[in-house]
Amino acid sequence: MKRKTFLALLVCIPILSFSQNSDWESEMISVTEGSSEHIIMGAAGIQAAQWDQLQHPRFWQQIMILSPDSVLINVGATRQIITKMSGKDWHAQTEAQKTLFKDSIRNLFGLSEDERINVTTGKNDFYRFDLVFESLPQGVSAFEQFGVDPWYAQSILLIESPGRVQKSSVGAYGPFQLMPGVARSMGLTVNRTVDERKDFMRSAYAASQLLKRVCIPSAKSIAESAGLAVDEHAIWFRLLTMHVYHAGALNVKAVVNAIGQVASGEELIQKMWMTSAANFGNASQNYSQLALAAHIQLNQIIQHKGSPVYNCNMAY
Repeated sequence: MKRKTFLALLVCIPILSFSQNSDWESEMISVTEGSSEHIIMGAAGIQAAQWDQLQHPRFWQQIMILSPDSVLINVGATRQIITKMSGKDWHAQTEAQKTLFKDSIRNLFGLSEDERINVTTGKNDFYRFDLVFESLPQGVSAFEQFGVDPWYAQSILLIESPGRVQKSSVGAYGPFQLMPGVARSMGLTVNRTVDERKDFMRSAYAASQLLKRVCIPSAKSIAESAGLAVDEHAIWFRLLTMHVYHAGALNVKAVVNAIGQVASGEELIQKMWMTSAANFGNASQNYSQLALAAHIQLNQIIQHKGSPVYNCNMAY
């Protein structure tokens, strides 16, 4: 099947509307594709706060553009990339050889014996920016219509199930990867014969209401309990809310309590990347890193004017 060519012109100007809840409109950008105009969320806020300079999201950005036949050897805590190698070559080694290799990395870099060395497989077969792009303006528009920050729509669409409608191993389904019980609680029909999670607008409605009624209020309460002043449009607060969307408020509260006192929301999020508590484990730690990485990569794709979306990946 012929892949769509994405001829993009980035116009970083506010998008005006008559919405009464328009604080996020200054973050919207217009992307033209031929004669069509698409309104999506830009990455200016991420860049202004220098989240794009941090090693963790930069690592995941590399994973998003790396072929699944390659792996990145990296330090678990810092996501420092040690080397890239063929997945076939890595898996051809015995367990003893793999252990010896990891030990040699610890010795070379002066790491402790219990420092985790990860072998992370490329995932550019999953993070298909060419497939997901068409749904982004639709998601942004829907969330704006439902009175919820459209940044969340774009984030979820970019990282949960990009460009596909598929069911996860735990039963989450649809473009916003909603669990059956959650979808029902937000007004969707999910039974043996009807599953409204596959309908984009119904799924967007349920996701937006989950964020409005549960995730954002929970994140605000957790942040205030940690002594932080809340700005709902700050990137750190949005990332905290994304963690609630993914892991649930109780697990996020548990990890925030485990971290203890912090000086800022930015510090809190970065400590969450390296802290486990309750059911807030590795996948939960990675979630906001993936959100940042996806926004950063999308921004770079847009700026590659006249290139096919699927071929706009940065070379490693």
